[in-house]
Amino acid sequence: MPAEPKPSNLVKALICFVAAIGFAFDIYEILVLPLILGPALAELGGLKPGTPAYLDWAGWMFFVPAFAGGVFGLLGGYLTDLWGRRRVLVWSILLYAFSALAAGYSTSLEQLLFFRCTTFIGVCVEFVAAVAWLAELFPEEKQRESVLGFTQAFSSVGGLMVTGAYLLAVTFAASLPEIHGGHSPWRYTLISGLLPAIPLIIIRPFLPESPAWARKKAEGKLKRPNLADLFQPQFARTTWVTMIMFAASYAAAFGAIQQLPRIVPGLAELQGLAPPMVQKAVGGVQLWQEIGGLIGRVVLAILALYIVSRRTLIRIFQVPGLLVLPWVFFVGTGTDIATVQWGIGLVGLLTVAQLSFWGNYLPRVYPTHLRGTGESFAANIGGRMLGTSAALVTAQLAKITPGATPFAKLAFASACVGTAAYAIGLIASFFLPEPPKDLPE
Repeated sequence: MPAEPKPSNLVKALICFVAAIGFAFDIYEILVLPLILGPALAELGGLKPGTPAYLDWAGWMFFVPAFAGGVFGLLGGYLTDLWGRRRVLVWSILLYAFSALAAGYSTSLEQLLFFRCTTFIGVCVEFVAAVAWLAELFPEEKQRESVLGFTQAFSSVGGLMVTGAYLLAVTFAASLPEIHGGHSPWRYTLISGLLPAIPLIIIRPFLPESPAWARKKAEGKLKRPNLADLFQPQFARTTWVTMIMFAASYAAAFGAIQQLPRIVPGLAELQGLAPPMVQKAVGGVQLWQEIGGLIGRVVLAILALYIVSRRTLIRIFQVPGLLVLPWVFFVGTGTDIATVQWGIGLVGLLTVAQLSFWGNYLPRVYPTHLRGTGESFAANIGGRMLGTSAALVTAQLAKITPGATPFAKLAFASACVGTAAYAIGLIASFFLPEPPKDLPE
């Protein structure tokens, strides 16, 4: 069986387009939760902010889907190496798109939790398949770094999109069709996650498999992926360090940044305002965070072309972040909304850039038959399972931390968890192996 021919520039552009859509809606589906969580808990469970039941459900809504995504995402990485990048990527996007639609029609907290789990599973698998696909499509180093960096920047475009969708839903909810007898903005925001399935269904017939994977498969030289191989001497240090650092990156995002939409309503200047006005203020703060994240991803993509040392590259974002994040959550959340906006924009820049870093780094440290499996272990066991559990830690810590209001308690807990995550990531960076210039075969 002959290997597939090399894709044309047009086909490569289509692949980049599909990957960019996937990256954008990965973050879209993740960041929709902080925006809709409060209203959803109130409508489906009658829960009030600050109560033990509210904090418990908030923690589970962040952690359980991420845990499920981590487990099945690891399996998805294995299947990416076994079945190919294209097939797994396409089905993962369809899974999270239609799960988002179903989540919008939930009638109980248990239903919402279930469909958030299936959404997260699709998201976790998609990232691994897309990164492996793009890395193998562009073997030349500079071009590969550029493509991976700038397509991942669309993740933050996804953050801007979900913020815009939420603001539109809040503004025009009364004009949209009823769902279960009401016009809840959180439902319309969730349903909008169906959008990536539309262009994917149209483009799917034109997408080829990864040339490197297809060639090895055709020649009978593609080894069967094995999770145990990640812990052989040549890969063990890379496997453990990337898992810890990926977990730290996600812990800062989930344990601190994604808690902010539930902290903002406690700002003094928002007290006494109507719920729609408070919701718009929350969306505005989220918008600043996403703009910062987009800038961070673009800066990372540019610096990755010129800074050879990967340790140096990630520390450019870790060191200032270790100073800025605690200030924003310990101090900034007690001031005014303008200060919070500027602060979270900078924290978003420094934190989200690190998430793009892993998409550039991980393909360079594992061979073709282990690329998806190795990426998946770091991203899903480290990032999605361990890292996102920081949200559960924050929710529980908020029950006992000092603060005059539930919002202040949550801000204090978020500051503690986010600062610890940054410190762990920075320490671990001293053990991060420098990757080879070319992709391992």
